[in-house]
Order: sequence, then structure tokens, then C-alpha cells
Amino acid sequence: MAQAAPPAVPGVELTRPAPAGCEAILTPPALRFIADLARRFESTRQELLARRAARLKELEEGRLPDFLPETRALRERDWTVAPIPGDLLERKVEITGPVDRKMVINALNSGASVFMADFEDAHSPTWENTISGHQNLVDAVHGTIAFTGPDNRRYAPNPRTAVLMVRPRGWHLIEKHVLVDGRPVSASLCDFGLCFFHIASKLVERGTGPYWYLPKLESHLEARLWNEVFNFAQDALGLARGTIRATVLIETILAAFETDEILYELRDHSAGLNCGRWDYIFSFIKKFRSRPDCVLPDRGRVTMDQPFLRAYAELVIKTCHRRGIHALGGMAAQIPIKHDPAANAAALEKVRQDKLREVRQGHDGTWVAHPALVPVAREIFDAHVAGAHQISVRREDVRVSARDLLAVPRGEITEAGLVTNIEVGIRYLAAWLGGQGCVPIHNLMEDAATAEISRAQIWQWLRHGARLSDGRTVTEQLVRDTLARVIETLPERVGPDVGGGDKFPLAARIFEQMATASDFPEFLTLVAYEYLD
Repeated sequence: MAQAAPPAVPGVELTRPAPAGCEAILTPPALRFIADLARRFESTRQELLARRAARLKELEEGRLPDFLPETRALRERDWTVAPIPGDLLERKVEITGPVDRKMVINALNSGASVFMADFEDAHSPTWENTISGHQNLVDAVHGTIAFTGPDNRRYAPNPRTAVLMVRPRGWHLIEKHVLVDGRPVSASLCDFGLCFFHIASKLVERGTGPYWYLPKLESHLEARLWNEVFNFAQDALGLARGTIRATVLIETILAAFETDEILYELRDHSAGLNCGRWDYIFSFIKKFRSRPDCVLPDRGRVTMDQPFLRAYAELVIKTCHRRGIHALGGMAAQIPIKHDPAANAAALEKVRQDKLREVRQGHDGTWVAHPALVPVAREIFDAHVAGAHQISVRREDVRVSARDLLAVPRGEITEAGLVTNIEVGIRYLAAWLGGQGCVPIHNLMEDAATAEISRAQIWQWLRHGARLSDGRTVTEQLVRDTLARVIETLPERVGPDVGGGDKFPLAARIFEQMATASDFPEFLTLVAYEYLD
């Protein structure tokens, strides 16, 4: 791999040059800011990753999670987070998506309250994708973004657009193309640093602010690290502390036990919590993978009416509203089915029922994956929420115990569920390896979280010898035979919109190795990242 000319920043090395047209993203001042973040916070990041490993070992030894006794007084005390900025008061519908140029424009124009530009689960972190994504956000914030498609159709932002929020990659990931003192920089710090450096001041000038979504936190100590990063960054750029606001995704089972503590750590920067349901299910499987009593049924049966997911959502709502901030619902992954009106109507009805459940529980807003779902979700929330939110709905009736959060969902494990997991996992991974991080499969928008569920469930079923509904035991041979059969069907079923066709052999090999490994690889994206340019 050819190395780029070294930038004029001591200790910083790029393994590749900036993509064409993105040279202004990797300027010496921007890279100096990244280096400052890395040198100040990398050791703490490593300590927290070591703490994750230690907690996992405790779970493997049979110690179940519980609410922290040392922070009980904090949970019982009355306090609130900082007042909500004016442009974040109403968050009834949020759309999420990757940071490619057309998507950024369409999401900003979608009619959603918020657009979460995603460098994480909907993003394939090739160097080209990542740096061009930062350039796209710079252009969007400065009002210069435009895109012309192959059909000569021109896309540009409307005068009124969604409020921008950005999700950087999680603490566990690295950016291998940026080295600081010889070591790859944290992907979280790289994504945050480049974005904050280039657009924070402009956002403030426009009357909004640098707003974030924080993924995959496992403890309030990880939220504390983010808060320290925020303070350092604001001081460095001369912005007032509290200018940054961040919504934390509660998408790990351990974070669910620390919702109060996470809000408290970020109290001057908090914009609330979100129920990241798909990663939460993956986290449940991952953390309790050694327990035969925690085997989950088919993914399609692990719905939000399962007691453990209902308890988690209601805990998030109660916690947020008590602390004076938004509680956001989860993703509607459906996409329009243009060729089948009846199927499309059924899909939209599923979205309506899901959003109706959320608004009745007390959520202040929700997520959708496609612009066509924005009016569907907004209709539900507008009809049931008179003002900008329903933070006044305190849900004092909710009493969530550790036992409630750990209640294992029951249901069948089927051959169809096994086939679906294999197909989704391989098709998504092939597209991801080909540079596409958000993939329509069977009329659902799949991302890294759902691919993680797919391979984690197979590993869990195999590890514990789960039985299918037809009586067969899930064995390594059954998995391999089913995988081979599924692969034979894929070339005919995968169109150019999905991409990654030439990556199928590699995707199948990675997926099979991870699903059948003796040890459980922590993240699919960590393993697959080695194969990205």
C-alpha cells in the first residue's frame, strides 16, 4: 500500500492520501487536533476496553449484572440535565443513514425533525467512504452540497432541513489509516475530531450546534470519557462548555443498568437516550453467550412486546423524563415495496403499530430508515403528542428490576430462522466489504447490528446444541450444509442495488468462521475491517 506524503504534524502519519476533492479535511490543523485528542484520551480508552473484558469475565463466571450499589444515592436524588436547546425541543421523527452525498441531501430534505448522519452501523468504513463522508457534512453545513445522479437529476438541500446529528464509530474501533505516534487512532476520536473541528463553529453560527449520537456504551465511565472529550474539544476551539449535546444509544444490556448514571455523567451535554433495539438484542446474546438458559429464539420472534425489551424501553422513558430530557424509540427498518401494493400496505401497518406502541409508552420520538416512513411516523406522534414532546409523562408506574431486564424471551428456533440469519449475514457482509453499509434485504434495511444478531444467534444455537422446531439439533454440519445451500441461491437473488457481488466468497468464509468459531469474536466489523481498503 502506497504511503501518502507525511503531513506537517509531528507524530502523525497517514497510510493513504485524502480522496480526491477531500484534501481540506486532512489539513495539518485538523490532524493536530486529532493527535491532541489521541494523546490525551487513548490511555483511558484502553483502560475502559480492558474493563469491558473484565466485566465479561465476571459474566462468564456467573455474576449477573445489577444496578450499581455505589450509585444508588445518585439514582434516588432529584436532578435534571441541562435545558434542551430550542432546535432539539421537537424530535418526533428522526431519520438515520450513511454519509454518502445523495443520502445526506435526501435525509436533510425528508421532513424528519433530525437526521443522524451515521459513521457507525450504517457505514462501511473504507477510507474513501469515511473521508468523503466528512467532506459531505462540511458541504452540507456550509450550504454548498449538491449531487447530480446518473439520470442528470440534481439534488440539493431545501431551505428548511432536518437538524443534523452525527454518530461516530464506537470506542472499540480504530481508524487504521491515521497513526498517531505509530499507533492507529481511535475511530471514535477520529470521527468526532474531524467533524467537530470542521463544522462545530459553523453550526453555532447558524443557530444550531454540534450534536451527537454516542453508540455502544457499556458503562457510565465510558460516558464520562465522552464528557471529558467534549470539554477538551470545546475549550480547544473556544466554544462554551455545554455547546455540544449528545444522545446516548442504550444498545447494550450493561448500559441499561446505568441509564441514570450515563445521563448524569453527560448532564451538561445530554440530549437524552435512545432505544437501539437491534444492537441491544445482539448485546444480550453476546454477554450471556455461555449460558444455556439464555438462548434466544428466531430473530423475528424477539419483538418489542417481549418482556425484557418492554422493560428496557420503559426504564429508558422513565429515567429520561425524570431527568427532563427526551427518550427516543427504536428503528423502523421497513422500506417501501413498490412492486406489491398489498405487501407495502402491510409493511406500513407494521410501522404504524410499532410507532403507536412507542408513543403510548411515552417515547418523545422515533427512528425510521427511509424517507417514505417519515410521514407515517409523524402522523402517529403528532396525533398523540400535543406539544413538542411528552417529557411530562413521568411513567411513575414503572418499576423495573434486574430480573425484568434479564427475562429471556421464549419461542421457536426454526430452519427458516437459520436460513434467514445466514442469508442476511452473508449478503450484508458482502455489501459491507464492497463499501456499502446500509443494505435493503427482503424489504428491510439491514445494517451491522442486524448482521451481528444473525451470526451471534447461529453461534449461540450451535454452542448450546439448540433444537429446531422440527426436532433436529443445530450442529456444525447442519450450519455448513445450510450455508452452502443458501450461497447457491444468492447470485440470482442479489441485484446491483445491493452490491458486493464479487465479495461473496470472502463474506461467506468470514461469516462461517465467525459463526462456528470455538471462541466468540466480539464484533463482526472488527474482524471484517482487516479486509477493507
